[in-house]
Amino acid sequence: MPKKIPEQELEAILAIVAGHPDGVQVRAIRDGLEFDLPPRMLQRRLALLVEQKRLVAEGRGKGRCYRLPVISGEAHLVSGGAKLEARGEVYVQVSPEGEAIKQAVRESIQNRSPVGYNRTFLDDYRPNETFYLPLETRQRLLDMGRSPDGQRPAGTYVRKIYSRLLIDLSWNSSRLEGNTYSLLETERLLELGEAAEGKDALEAQMILNHKSAIELLVEQAEEVGFNRYTILNLHALLSDNLLTDPQACGRLRTMAVGVGGTVYHPLEVPQLINECFQEVLETAAAISDPFEQAFFAMVHLAYLQAFEDVNKRVSRLAANIPLIRENLCPLSFVDVPERAYIDGVLGVYELNRIELLRDVFVWAYQRSCARYSAVRQSLGEPDPFRLRYRTLVAEIVADIVHGNMDKKAATAFIKQRAMDDVPQEDQARFIEVVETEVMSLHEGNIARYRLRPAEYQIWLERWH
Repeated sequence: MPKKIPEQELEAILAIVAGHPDGVQVRAIRDGLEFDLPPRMLQRRLALLVEQKRLVAEGRGKGRCYRLPVISGEAHLVSGGAKLEARGEVYVQVSPEGEAIKQAVRESIQNRSPVGYNRTFLDDYRPNETFYLPLETRQRLLDMGRSPDGQRPAGTYVRKIYSRLLIDLSWNSSRLEGNTYSLLETERLLELGEAAEGKDALEAQMILNHKSAIELLVEQAEEVGFNRYTILNLHALLSDNLLTDPQACGRLRTMAVGVGGTVYHPLEVPQLINECFQEVLETAAAISDPFEQAFFAMVHLAYLQAFEDVNKRVSRLAANIPLIRENLCPLSFVDVPERAYIDGVLGVYELNRIELLRDVFVWAYQRSCARYSAVRQSLGEPDPFRLRYRTLVAEIVADIVHGNMDKKAATAFIKQRAMDDVPQEDQARFIEVVETEVMSLHEGNIARYRLRPAEYQIWLERWH
């Protein structure tokens, strides 16, 4: 009878692969293990994980890579009158606990028991004694997110990637609210102030509000924290011109609110809302670990629903406060599937369970580090998706430059080519990849697309 493979060994392998969202080769997996595992034994464990569909293998021979699988899904959540729809996006790999929560919140709403705000969920948390993120997870996130700027003034690291972060975080956080702007349309709006044609004005306002809120966090990095000034003003900036009552911007709510798509009913008594809000802030401020602090804020600011609307947006940007302050890689929610995020939030609302949202948080941070970390970029791990569409991406980028297209024309051209040449399930990711490539063009990489300096310079003037 074959010897049973210890589950902790499989989990250790999965943890390493999770740190390489675009795939990792066997040698890197073996080097990352804290225990010695002979090559053949490692291969057997990888084969088992692939058989169990916990890993996906791509390529052959020495070029074979392993990555976490993704799952398609569709869902919607109505919050504060805004409908959020997950449009066929991928789903992150989740823990067994997260899987149980996912299944529970996908039960028909008629089969889920109504619940109210559970203050014990907050009261039972003891800063630096209670931990939503295990020690190993916190250390792994720190290893991925730390930068050489750790000992420099708060906000040093984020200012170096500020232009890229401003677009990424504004777009991704808005996308999680159902915003339909593309990455390029977001860039045009933020840099040129040009709203996309055919889009609701509320979508442009949402993105511009994110820009203002991110500017607050970066420009006042040494002053912001988990205090009333920061969180109330974050809400005021994020909700500007979006609420029926303008005076509700930056103020705790004094009215009852409903959250559609869930059986959760937030607090209604203004005094209790204020008390719990203050307790959330004081508890968050007392947490010493920046990742635990970020995740705690993301959980409890959304759960309390202290404002009439825009609570989740506040929680996502507030999660960046300790990361910016400690000069760690920021959390931009890049590639986070709407469905996974929605399910994680529902798990908190209805079950007071954080495991699924934790899975999303950790996965999201890994993706952010993959985008911003100089160490990850220097490793140059190939992205199988980009490899698959390499020729088509290069062709489209070259056509945009040769056609002397501005951002508006390029956006429409990319969408049309995606519809014509890419399977529907890959179109959203493909559009993002091409838009990112176009936005990353500079004189040092144009040869990749067989572009000449003269034609690049002519296009660049048109582009800007």
